[in-house]
Amino acid sequence: MMADRISILDGQTFVVSDCNGDIDASPSTATGLFTFDTRYLSRWLLRINGEPLNSLSVDDTTYFESRFFLVPGAPTHYVDAKVSVIRERSIGGGFLEKVTIFNHDRKPVDLDVRVEVAADFRDLARIRDGNPQVGEHYARVENGRLTLGYQRGRFRREANVACSAQNQPDRRGLSIPVHLEAHAKTSFKLRVVTFALAPGGRDIRDLLGARRDRSNDQLRQELDEWVRQMPRLDCDWKPLTVTYQRSVVDLAALRFRALTNPNAAFPAGGLPWAMTITGRDSIITSFQALPFVPEMAKSTLTFLGIVQGNNLDDFRDEEPGKIQREFRYGETAAFEERPLSPYFGSADTTPLWLILLDEYERWTGDADLVRELEPEARAALHWLDEFGDLLGNGYLAYQPRGRAGLINQGWKEAPDAISYADGSLPGLPRATCELQGYAYDARMRAARMARLFWGDPTMADRLEKQAEALKERFNEDFWIGRLGYYAVALDSDGRQVDALASNIGHLLWSGIVDESRAGRIVEHLVGPRMFTGWGIRSLATSAARYNPIGYQTGAVWPWDNSFITLGMRRYGFTAEAALVTESVLEAGYTFGGRLPECFGGYERSDTKHPVEYPSACSPQAWSTGATLMFLRTLLGLKPVEEYLVTQPAVPASIDRIDLLNIPGRWGLADALGRGQADLGRRREGVPVLR
Repeated sequence: MMADRISILDGQTFVVSDCNGDIDASPSTATGLFTFDTRYLSRWLLRINGEPLNSLSVDDTTYFESRFFLVPGAPTHYVDAKVSVIRERSIGGGFLEKVTIFNHDRKPVDLDVRVEVAADFRDLARIRDGNPQVGEHYARVENGRLTLGYQRGRFRREANVACSAQNQPDRRGLSIPVHLEAHAKTSFKLRVVTFALAPGGRDIRDLLGARRDRSNDQLRQELDEWVRQMPRLDCDWKPLTVTYQRSVVDLAALRFRALTNPNAAFPAGGLPWAMTITGRDSIITSFQALPFVPEMAKSTLTFLGIVQGNNLDDFRDEEPGKIQREFRYGETAAFEERPLSPYFGSADTTPLWLILLDEYERWTGDADLVRELEPEARAALHWLDEFGDLLGNGYLAYQPRGRAGLINQGWKEAPDAISYADGSLPGLPRATCELQGYAYDARMRAARMARLFWGDPTMADRLEKQAEALKERFNEDFWIGRLGYYAVALDSDGRQVDALASNIGHLLWSGIVDESRAGRIVEHLVGPRMFTGWGIRSLATSAARYNPIGYQTGAVWPWDNSFITLGMRRYGFTAEAALVTESVLEAGYTFGGRLPECFGGYERSDTKHPVEYPSACSPQAWSTGATLMFLRTLLGLKPVEEYLVTQPAVPASIDRIDLLNIPGRWGLADALGRGQADLGRRREGVPVLR
């Protein structure tokens, strides 16, 4: 989110405004009050005597409330302002704003206070693609309240606006006359209640028991409890401590509850574009957060298992056993203008779900969940063999079933994200390299679950043989000997797609890389074409499509880096893992401790600070989780049966890291790490290799 935007959020409900607290949204900007993918306020302007207000400062220290300190008029009026205003805004399933007006003059004053209100009820998908609405808007004033609404057939949404003070509502807002004696103040409250109306006039959330309106005190208590149960970090290095503290709070803010299961919370993707159920984002974030909040993984696994694919549906890219990509609640999804409710167009969510299921048991010892989800796990494994192998060559590949589906269905979903070094795009189906790593890891982990929990050693033996055969063929077919790295993909003809990309780092995490080749991969990842000094680029500078602010063609993604560093640790490259970890956390510190979805892939020597990507989600779940994964990497945390094993590899710039009360099957455990001089440091922006 750009620095001139202030946001508050609570799960699926969020508000994005300018620094004055005003909302004046265009059809293509994601500002306003949103809940369940629909914008319920597109205009919310506070005026005094017809003048806009200007910000003196903003306090947004908690994710669910903010305060704006304002004065009327242009900035030149600040020195002699006779009136000042505080807007206190909070959100907890609804939207509440308290306005306090101060008269600093020695004589009484009469003020015409006006709140301009509008609601376009556009959903996030429509904001992003720019398509017009086809329903009807309406407004009515009754019982001193303003109701704004939108209806298209059975789809109906309303926002009800009320004020605690005497006011005169009309179809465009509320007028509030204010009289203040000398040096006096007055306050009033504005409340917006949102409605997603079913036929018959009742709110869908009330019908499902899913409405969760809470006061600020309740939200604060929830946050305090969330922070209290998190492992405590004691560390002398500010980039880590500040980023950890912010990540813990942001992860709480991003907890999402589905309408059909409001008691289970799992991470939404990110603000503003992905505040919904997103399979890949929820799985990855839950994996990152396992040493900190393992119950999040249980909610994610259970929910995604419940909504697993059952049918062949070309429009939704659905196949039996497939784990869904996302579920949306807005108008576009309701009328099936796009396949969003649900959509299954991702080839990686299914193996990643299997990986998370095994990893969850390793950390928690919750064998009951593994047994409970055995049918879903078997269906996911069947999908890998039956539907994932599009070319019949044993490789997991993707191609949209319908015309509305995504072209790229790995984590790099941008249309230009998978390319040859010369910039040309491969044909479909595409088998990207990281998918093969995920498939290998998923089968190895499923073999363990089959042997230990499902009572099926025959299945376990078969899966292990499949995985080993895949590893052998992969290292033959994907390795580009003349370049010394793995192809980012194989095209539909089996040709190697030869761009150098960060995807190869995920291979280290999965364990599919031959030991003899791991060093070459790491050298590329921390070499000058990939490593910026702030982290590893998504695409190397040598590729024709490289762009430092290309979304997935050059920008640095913190979550991507976090899995790469875990893979480096797996193969013993502790110095390089520490280098990348340290660099990304330093970048996070420059963003106030909040790692954005991605940031520019410029050389560190060319910029004093990392360059913000213009439309990145912030906060974003798997970037929030990246900080937790980096801690796991630095401390070498690994569950081994009933014990938590630690192998710290902390760079000398960090004197100590103490992570206390780590939950798991062992109860609570501590991990302590001390800086090691032999891990190496950057020299003029160039990494020191072993």
